[in-house]
Amino acid sequence: MNVKELLAAANAVVPKISPDEARKLMAGKNALVVDVRDAPEVQASGKVKGAVNVSRGMLDFRADPESPYHDKAFSKERPVIVYCASGGRAALSGKLLKDFGYGEVYNLGGFKDWAESGGEVEK
Repeated sequence: MNVKELLAAANAVVPKISPDEARKLMAGKNALVVDVRDAPEVQASGKVKGAVNVSRGMLDFRADPESPYHDKAFSKERPVIVYCASGGRAALSGKLLKDFGYGEVYNLGGFKDWAESGGEVEK
Protein backbone atom coordinates (compact mmCIF):
# COMPACT_ATOMS: atom_id res chain seq x y z
CA MET A 1 0.00 0.00 0.00
CA ASN A 2 0.96 3.63 -0.35
CA VAL A 3 -0.16 6.76 1.50
CA LYS A 4 -2.90 7.51 -1.03
CA GLU A 5 -4.39 4.05 -0.54
CA LEU A 6 -4.09 4.27 3.26
CA LEU A 7 -5.91 7.62 3.23
CA ALA A 8 -8.64 6.27 0.95
CA ALA A 9 -9.18 3.30 3.30
CA ALA A 10 -9.29 5.61 6.32
CA ASN A 11 -11.68 8.08 4.68
CA ALA A 12 -13.97 5.18 3.77
CA VAL A 13 -14.56 4.29 7.44
CA VAL A 14 -14.09 7.61 9.27
CA PRO A 15 -16.70 10.19 8.29
CA LYS A 16 -15.59 13.79 7.81
CA ILE A 17 -17.67 16.29 9.76
CA SER A 18 -18.02 20.06 9.71
CA PRO A 19 -17.14 22.34 12.63
CA ASP A 20 -20.88 22.81 13.27
CA GLU A 21 -21.44 19.05 13.45
CA ALA A 22 -18.45 18.76 15.80
CA ARG A 23 -19.87 21.44 18.10
CA LYS A 24 -23.16 19.52 18.30
CA LEU A 25 -21.37 16.28 19.18
CA MET A 26 -19.24 18.04 21.77
CA ALA A 27 -22.28 19.63 23.43
CA GLY A 28 -24.84 16.87 23.09
CA LYS A 29 -22.81 13.69 23.35
CA ASN A 30 -19.76 14.82 25.35
CA ALA A 31 -17.46 13.81 22.49
CA LEU A 32 -13.75 13.51 23.16
CA VAL A 33 -11.81 15.83 20.85
CA VAL A 34 -8.29 14.68 20.02
CA ASP A 35 -5.62 16.86 18.41
CA VAL A 36 -3.10 14.48 16.81
CA ARG A 37 -0.63 17.18 15.81
CA ASP A 38 2.85 17.30 17.31
CA ALA A 39 3.41 19.50 20.38
CA PRO A 40 5.24 22.32 18.51
CA GLU A 41 2.26 22.70 16.14
CA VAL A 42 -0.14 22.99 19.07
CA GLN A 43 2.12 25.46 20.88
CA ALA A 44 2.26 27.65 17.77
CA SER A 45 -1.49 27.80 17.09
CA GLY A 46 -3.38 26.58 20.12
CA LYS A 47 -5.97 23.80 20.01
CA VAL A 48 -9.70 23.26 20.05
CA LYS A 49 -10.95 24.27 23.49
CA GLY A 50 -11.13 21.16 25.66
CA ALA A 51 -9.23 18.93 23.22
CA VAL A 52 -6.59 16.49 24.36
CA ASN A 53 -3.32 16.62 22.45
CA VAL A 54 -1.99 13.15 21.68
CA SER A 55 0.48 13.08 18.81
CA ARG A 56 -0.28 10.49 16.17
CA GLY A 57 2.78 8.49 17.21
CA MET A 58 1.44 8.05 20.76
CA LEU A 59 -2.22 7.51 19.92
CA ASP A 60 -1.98 3.71 19.95
CA PHE A 61 -0.66 3.76 23.50
CA ARG A 62 -3.07 6.39 24.86
CA ALA A 63 -6.19 4.83 23.28
CA ASP A 64 -5.51 1.20 24.26
CA PRO A 65 -7.00 0.41 27.69
CA GLU A 66 -4.44 -2.41 28.09
CA SER A 67 -1.48 -0.05 27.66
CA PRO A 68 0.34 1.32 30.71
CA TYR A 69 0.16 4.71 28.91
CA HIS A 70 -3.64 4.64 28.50
CA ASP A 71 -5.38 7.99 28.86
CA LYS A 72 -8.63 7.55 30.79
CA ALA A 73 -10.31 10.23 28.64
CA PHE A 74 -10.46 7.57 25.89
CA SER A 75 -13.59 5.44 26.17
CA LYS A 76 -15.08 3.24 23.48
CA GLU A 77 -18.56 4.34 24.59
CA ARG A 78 -17.81 8.00 23.90
CA PRO A 79 -17.75 9.61 20.43
CA VAL A 80 -14.27 10.71 19.34
CA ILE A 81 -13.52 13.64 17.04
CA VAL A 82 -10.00 13.72 15.62
CA TYR A 83 -8.24 16.59 13.85
CA CYS A 84 -4.77 17.63 12.71
CA ALA A 85 -3.40 20.37 10.46
CA SER A 86 -5.18 19.38 7.24
CA GLY A 87 -7.08 16.14 7.86
CA GLY A 88 -4.70 13.41 6.70
CA ARG A 89 -3.26 12.42 10.06
CA ALA A 90 -6.75 12.73 11.54
CA ALA A 91 -8.14 10.26 9.00
CA LEU A 92 -5.36 7.75 9.70
CA SER A 93 -5.78 8.23 13.45
CA GLY A 94 -9.53 7.76 13.16
CA LYS A 95 -9.00 4.50 11.28
CA LEU A 96 -6.68 3.30 14.05
CA LEU A 97 -9.35 4.08 16.64
CA LYS A 98 -11.95 2.21 14.58
CA ASP A 99 -9.55 -0.76 14.38
CA PHE A 100 -9.23 -0.60 18.19
CA GLY A 101 -13.01 -0.95 18.51
CA TYR A 102 -14.07 2.67 18.97
CA GLY A 103 -17.52 2.80 17.39
CA GLU A 104 -18.21 6.47 16.84
CA VAL A 105 -15.17 8.24 15.34
CA TYR A 106 -15.18 11.40 13.20
CA ASN A 107 -12.60 13.41 11.26
CA LEU A 108 -12.92 17.16 11.82
CA GLY A 109 -10.14 17.78 9.31
CA GLY A 110 -7.78 20.68 9.89
CA PHE A 111 -7.41 22.96 12.89
CA LYS A 112 -7.50 25.98 10.58
CA ASP A 113 -11.04 25.06 9.46
CA TRP A 114 -12.16 24.97 13.09
CA ALA A 115 -10.54 28.30 13.97
CA GLU A 116 -11.84 30.04 10.84
CA SER A 117 -15.38 28.84 11.57
CA GLY A 118 -15.32 30.65 14.90
CA GLY A 119 -14.64 27.54 16.98
CA GLU A 120 -13.26 28.15 20.45
CA VAL A 121 -9.48 27.90 20.73
CA GLU A 122 -7.26 27.66 23.78
CA LYS A 123 -3.55 28.43 23.82
